[in-house]
Amino acid sequence: MDTPQLIALLRRHGRLIQKIAYAYARNATDREDVVQEVAVQLWRSHGTYDARYRETTWIYRIALNVAISFYRRERRHVEHRLPIEWHAVTIAAPEAAPSDEVQLLLRCIDDLGALDKALVLLYLDDNDHATIADVLGISASNVSTKLGRITHKLRAAFAQHTRPEGGSDGAR
Repeated sequence: MDTPQLIALLRRHGRLIQKIAYAYARNATDREDVVQEVAVQLWRSHGTYDARYRETTWIYRIALNVAISFYRRERRHVEHRLPIEWHAVTIAAPEAAPSDEVQLLLRCIDDLGALDKALVLLYLDDNDHATIADVLGISASNVSTKLGRITHKLRAAFAQHTRPEGGSDGAR
């Protein structure tokens, strides 16, 4: 792969790579590092691309591997967590601020483990179970099982945070 081909590939899939970087990196500098490392790994591994799979599957796999490795490495160095605003995945249009519910959902997703977060990210990007399985290296039935468990976990966490304080208003 020559430089113009790599640049074209990064332009075609830049949003996907940025989204993954936002999901795993805590600040702008770290996100830039993840994006650059993804670009390097795409360039290094261009010879391993299997044309039987979609280009996005290959990119997801590389980008998630880089981001998860970065996340694990950084998590060992940082004892406290930064607020979601530092690393929220942009779900709403760039000019619109995410609603309180979206921000809460992002915090709940952020509390998931690295693999579960990757699975949710792929699912929210409308990938089918077979594609998610290819990217993560697990079976499609495992994707389905994990999504069911994650959905249950996210609903419970979301419900816990949206319950009114105290449970009653004191009037009977």
